[in-house]
Amino acid sequence: MLALNSDKTKKSTKKDMLQWIMNNAIYFILIALLLIIIAISPDFLSVINLRNILSQASTRIIIALGVGGLIITQGTDLSAGRLVGLAAVVSASLLQAPDYAYRMYPNLPELPLFVPIILVAIITGLFGLINGFIVSKLNVTPFIATLGTMVIAYGVTSIYFDRPPYGAQPIGGLDPRFMNFAQGNIMIGNFMIPYLVIYATIITIIMWVIWNKTRLGKNMYAIGGNPEAAAVSGINITKNLLILYTIAGVLYGFAGVLEAGRVGSATNNTGFMYELDAIAAVVVGGVSFSGGIGTVGGVVTGVIIFQLINYGLAFIGVNPYLQYIIKGLIIVTAVAIDTRKYIKKK
Repeated sequence: MLALNSDKTKKSTKKDMLQWIMNNAIYFILIALLLIIIAISPDFLSVINLRNILSQASTRIIIALGVGGLIITQGTDLSAGRLVGLAAVVSASLLQAPDYAYRMYPNLPELPLFVPIILVAIITGLFGLINGFIVSKLNVTPFIATLGTMVIAYGVTSIYFDRPPYGAQPIGGLDPRFMNFAQGNIMIGNFMIPYLVIYATIITIIMWVIWNKTRLGKNMYAIGGNPEAAAVSGINITKNLLILYTIAGVLYGFAGVLEAGRVGSATNNTGFMYELDAIAAVVVGGVSFSGGIGTVGGVVTGVIIFQLINYGLAFIGVNPYLQYIIKGLIIVTAVAIDTRKYIKKK
């Protein structure tokens, strides 16, 4: 009898170990990729590269926090990248240096930085509100709803971008104040911390409070976990989804402003595919498409891991088209593992 119990215990332990390995397979894959990158180019592990990775990850974190909250409600947002592009183009056009020869608005006076930031936040927030309305009131699936607004946002951005007299050329010559706002650094001890990292940290703290300490956050998890039960318990699903999609839109707007300042210019293709990077990073960070599961810390971790891989692949000279294939495989693998875990729980 003791031998039989011992065999059952060993089998159970082995089964649990295999289950744990399968549930965390995506992390092993990403770590293996990272080790390969380091083996090919040990110079990848440098302070400069780390700073660049954190700077690039900062805008992605802000985008991913918007997308992540929607995925927790069993939604998604394919319009995120195009709204980032819209915000980047509008903010860049309003914040060109006064002495730049090719200003989009030659007679526009020098604006305070906060004016374009608030303006683009309102614009992208309205797009988010429209997404929320289509999803919650018209009962259109989030995938289709945000696919439609993604195309609309790109059209709006392209029309605005391709304006006379200069036509479709990158909007550059940005105001030095704007460049410093996005590209500046602050010394803390012996470390130089980019402003972008500080902005992302502030947004992360705000979103952590919203997700964990507010009624909206509790409702978000309840809606994602079981929409029918949430409705029966008295949660106004429409109202909460409208707010969540609007918040996501505002986050995309702020990320777009920072992205324009970080790069130093903007075009109608700014933000291209950012939504897929965000979705991949969010799922890698433990946010489940089954709804009701996910943390701010997980989102941030997922973005940083994914950005390490993105930057590393470019650093070692991997063909950009091959990078898309690798990203696609990561997304499919992450979602497949998430789906498997959900089925197992059921």
